[in-house]
Amino acid sequence: MRPLRTRLAGAAVAALALALTATGCGGAATGASGGGPAKAAATTADRLEPLPGTARPDLPVTVESADGKKVTVGRADRVVPLSGSLSEIVFTLGLGSRVVARDITATFEQAAKLPVVTRNHDVSAESVLSLKPDLVLAETTTGPSEAMDQIRAAGVPVLVVDPAQGLSDVGPRIDAVAAALGVPARGADLAKRSQQRIAAVRKDVPRRTTKPRVAFLYVRGSASVYLIGGQKSGATSLLEAAGAIDAGAASGLRKDFSTITTEALAKAAPDAILVMTKGLESVGGVDGLVKIPGVAETPAGMNRRIVSIEDGVLLNYGPRTDQVLESLVGQLYGDGAA
Repeated sequence: MRPLRTRLAGAAVAALALALTATGCGGAATGASGGGPAKAAATTADRLEPLPGTARPDLPVTVESADGKKVTVGRADRVVPLSGSLSEIVFTLGLGSRVVARDITATFEQAAKLPVVTRNHDVSAESVLSLKPDLVLAETTTGPSEAMDQIRAAGVPVLVVDPAQGLSDVGPRIDAVAAALGVPARGADLAKRSQQRIAAVRKDVPRRTTKPRVAFLYVRGSASVYLIGGQKSGATSLLEAAGAIDAGAASGLRKDFSTITTEALAKAAPDAILVMTKGLESVGGVDGLVKIPGVAETPAGMNRRIVSIEDGVLLNYGPRTDQVLESLVGQLYGDGAA
């Protein structure tokens, strides 16, 4: 997931280039809730739910791109979204039949057979251009810049969208993509549906006098990457919506990610630990996670309170965020969890 990798800059990016090749998007969210090995919890469906009705783009349109450029879209018959999150938006708007390629993080069912145009999360300009796209959707973190410049130089319109950082980004990102595709009304409908579903999940979050402290750990055992999220990890908004406290941020970690240390974990004192599914698998599951120095001594480690959600979906902040939040809440409070 390239936006996450960018936030990890300066903290083992070289190792992540290898580790992230295994990262996907979509799929089941599974977790462990106390006293034993990881077990199935709430799930995030691997299939998207498009808006009802038929999408009819009204083009051409000229829209503002997040890189400060104005982009004119004349056609949208062949679209290439360069992140799993952007792909989800296009498909959920009902325009999936126009998508001709995918980023490595877009592995939900409807996109599974599309050709991949990224290598280790780097865009292959040659692969993109060979598909003759009418529109490329990217994020400000998409790269390398040389590849993006090559695509623009070929005359392909490129809309750049700001990467997601929290729940407040769900609506604006949907609106931006919908406007570029010539379906702003459907974008408004999808944004409304997404916000309503998120609100419905939040309404059912258990109200506790003492909020659980949750640390977001980014781990990739195959690349020896062990990081704890801070104020800018992107997880704070989701944890707060689940009625929890971001333990890393609350302990004073101001950066996006920092190397896990026994001292940092002791200060964070998490009641539960949030990890990505493939990250958990890469360290050998819950048994392997609690062997990371310092984890076993935390309340979360002692009680084996591990919440696991599929990598690409966790921080997408898009049409399936309500399902992510529901899974987080279910795992965090279910079966006597923290």
